[in-house]
Amino acid sequence: MKKLTLAIALFLSVLAAQAQTKTIPTPAAETTEQESLAKDYLSQIMGVAMSATSNMKLFHFVYDWIGTPYRFGGSSRKGIDCSAFTKQLYSEVFNTTIRRSSRDIFSMVSPVSKDDLKEGDLVFFKIHSRSISHVGIYLGNNRFAHASSKGVAISSLDDAYYSRFFYKGGRMLESFKNELSASSTTDEEPSN
Repeated sequence: MKKLTLAIALFLSVLAAQAQTKTIPTPAAETTEQESLAKDYLSQIMGVAMSATSNMKLFHFVYDWIGTPYRFGGSSRKGIDCSAFTKQLYSEVFNTTIRRSSRDIFSMVSPVSKDDLKEGDLVFFKIHSRSISHVGIYLGNNRFAHASSKGVAISSLDDAYYSRFFYKGGRMLESFKNELSASSTTDEEPSN
């Protein structure tokens, strides 16, 4: 019985010593671990592989808006259209004010081929129209976020529907970024 008591006491003292010497994670380590977990989670939900350079603010914004209903001319959580969603995203994620309609937004970008799209670029569509009628934000892996008729969602450029109506990709021109940062005028006309 003495041996068992001694063994238990020894075991408990070893555990106590380990507990005292255990390192406490630093806030930076916790943040890195949390960001890594968030990237993994968002990567699975959105179907986009997120590298270490991915803009987490972009993915958090999109995730927070997924499922918001579509409403032509809408610009709130109660209902939003594609250009308002894009405008809101660019304002909050990139601190850039852009115009309100998809056609006007297209006038602010330099064209980019589908193969050269990068995270944060814009994708434009001519859906049942001769002019641009829809805009979304490219996330990577041929996926983009947009306010569709089914609400804010993530879709693939490879889907037959979007592939058929895809017009061009676009990257915000530096001249417009600077010009728009200097002025706060906005065009409130919706486009879809």
